[in-house]
Amino acid sequence: MMSVNFNRSGKFLSLLTFLIVTGCSTTSKDSFNDRPPDTSETDNSYVRHSLHPFGKQKYTVPAKYKNTVWERLISLYSLPQIENERIDRELNWYLRHPAYLARVQQRAEPYLHLILDEIEAKNIPGELALLPIVESAFLPEAYSKSDASGLWQFIPATGRLYGLQQNAWYDGRRDVYASTRAATAFLKHLGETFDGDWHLALASYNYGKGNVRKAIEKNEDLKRATDYWSLDLPKETADYVPRLLAIARIFANADKYNVNLQHIPNKPYCELVDVKSQLDLNKAAELANTPLNEFLKLNPGFNHSSTAPQGPHHLLIPVAKAQTFKQNLAQLPYDQRVDQNRYHAEAAAQIRHDQVQAIPSLHKVKAGESLVSIADRNNTTPQSIRQANHLAGNSIHSGMLLKMPTPQNSAQHVATTAKNNSVGAQVYVVKKGDTFWNVAQKFSVSVNDIQSWNKISPKSSLVLGQKIIIKAAHQQAQASSAGIRTINYTVKPGETLAQISRKFNVSITDLRKWNPAGINNSLTPGKVLKVIIDA
Repeated sequence: MMSVNFNRSGKFLSLLTFLIVTGCSTTSKDSFNDRPPDTSETDNSYVRHSLHPFGKQKYTVPAKYKNTVWERLISLYSLPQIENERIDRELNWYLRHPAYLARVQQRAEPYLHLILDEIEAKNIPGELALLPIVESAFLPEAYSKSDASGLWQFIPATGRLYGLQQNAWYDGRRDVYASTRAATAFLKHLGETFDGDWHLALASYNYGKGNVRKAIEKNEDLKRATDYWSLDLPKETADYVPRLLAIARIFANADKYNVNLQHIPNKPYCELVDVKSQLDLNKAAELANTPLNEFLKLNPGFNHSSTAPQGPHHLLIPVAKAQTFKQNLAQLPYDQRVDQNRYHAEAAAQIRHDQVQAIPSLHKVKAGESLVSIADRNNTTPQSIRQANHLAGNSIHSGMLLKMPTPQNSAQHVATTAKNNSVGAQVYVVKKGDTFWNVAQKFSVSVNDIQSWNKISPKSSLVLGQKIIIKAAHQQAQASSAGIRTINYTVKPGETLAQISRKFNVSITDLRKWNPAGINNSLTPGKVLKVIIDA
């Protein structure tokens, strides 16, 4: 297995983490949520908890789970056993949604062995391997409204602190391998910070180390207990640890709760391969003899159709296909690794997009307008307008010209590193001629949904280059089982519709439906087809 250089020294990282007192965020992360809504009544009153007197509890794994990741996972459990009503409430929620439990197990299969390797290497509790269920429902492209991304839901700043590159080509927060190494390192640091109190460490991962410390200090001033269960925390953080403990308890007692654990062998699912230089992802999937949708599940960190020009150049390849991939790659000439026409087209599109984003619009202040009303009309914030125009306060006058913040500088817009085809919440860039109605039709959502998700006034209009969040279907309906990815596929010489349909496991009828301009069984090389795949 190849290792990845995260370009950081241990001493420098230790210094930074000592100086920075926030966790994954300075406030609650508003985590990505794939769970159906909880309609049961809740009681948030304080409930005294009991700590298991012997700490770690030994679980007996049924014979049918021998030599599976579940046996290995449960053997690594080390969190203290807690009895608390908040845990019971979360446990009951999971048990009322067996389809959800099955769904997250299926999604976790490619990643669990890799995660457990890092859990063991860092010597941290095995239960933490299940944290992506709470954070992202094991969707590596999950994206939250607070700009957290990936399996482990890193916000940009914490991701960079732990060596996760984020640029126009690549977002390490979505890189399964890199983000798992970073998350386990971050969790280990938090565990050490709170002297092995993993409940406080986990709360800090969600709410921020500084915020948890303030909550502890507040209780100290009031002469109250300072354990996690006694702290005054936001609802999300108050539910966060019970949610993890509940899912861990269910998996350790699957037979008791009548939950079926899917058979996942305790064997590596994928192998890390260093490809040395830029490589087209479609070509990489072909070299690995792997369906593109499966390949992209393992390598969701790239924002374009190839690996980043300046790296990283590592790819996760299914173990069974790794040797074939290496042999085929060795025979591929370097000048054929990337489709140069596609590369230059994507680079030019990125430049044009950046130029559009950089052009500020001007607003002439009318009588009776305020910064608040102008900000609302332009889908930004008063603070962003003040910063863009170097205003000391909120005072403006009729006839004054104000520069409107470009989307990447506005607090209401999503960071430009977000991938346009993210699964958790898709980021759509408004094009010429777009209206709320046709964008809503394009994504099968309502105009009200778009305006609500983006806090846009019904009186506002869309602006060219504006970025808006479109939530995936699985966030709106309980029954949805996975994310959907739309890709643009370039037809290769000699390819037919039948070959392309087999490559992506879709029907020829669907290919024709997605490409209404008209396509024939005989395709022209270089033609770009829209393909919708289950990601």
